[in-house]
Amino acid sequence: MSETNPPIQILQGDCRNLLPTLPTDSVDLIISSPPYADCRKETYGGVPPNQYVEWFLPIGVELLRVLKPEGSFVLNIKENAVNGERSTYVIELILALRKSGWVNPDEYIWCKTNAAPGKWPNRFRDAWERLLHFTKSRRFTMYQDAVKVPPAESAKRRPYYATEKNQKRQMSATGSGITRRTWIYRDLVYPSNVLHLPTETGNKGHSAVFPESLPEFFIKLFTLPTG
Repeated sequence: MSETNPPIQILQGDCRNLLPTLPTDSVDLIISSPPYADCRKETYGGVPPNQYVEWFLPIGVELLRVLKPEGSFVLNIKENAVNGERSTYVIELILALRKSGWVNPDEYIWCKTNAAPGKWPNRFRDAWERLLHFTKSRRFTMYQDAVKVPPAESAKRRPYYATEKNQKRQMSATGSGITRRTWIYRDLVYPSNVLHLPTETGNKGHSAVFPESLPEFFIKLFTLPTG
């Protein structure tokens, strides 16, 4: 293999054992979906919500160490509901990670388009999960053009109702200096931070499978192809 196309190496095991073996500032992108608190105990053992932050923070420290200065960490997680009340351990984890040195530029949502219907006495079935974006600094690598999508059919009809102002390039109303141009007449546009993806059940041996297109989106967004 040439230096520009290095061999692929797959490391399989407990991240708590593997992370210390990786060099500092060596990873472009981390995508993780760790065990959720008290969920699927038969598979993961279960971490109580009041111990979750303490359990995760040592892992977070190692993730921060191995990530490149311009890299990204995407955390797929969802708080559950216990005794009729939504747990707060994910919110507590976000605050703890920020306090430990992580920057939290954005939050994406995975909307499960094929979630089965359901109802509880005081809520409905969960049909979405968090995808928390963390970085080492506010300056990180991001290739937004790589994830452009066709505009929705309903959006294509909006030019008929657009004002002249809507169709002109103008300064941001917030005064940030960022200019914007509307999507009118464009074939591809930037997506929102809501990913509409179905769940996948092809891997029968895994108790919490997410679609391959989910990590694929972030791989395209935060890394460049090799070779």
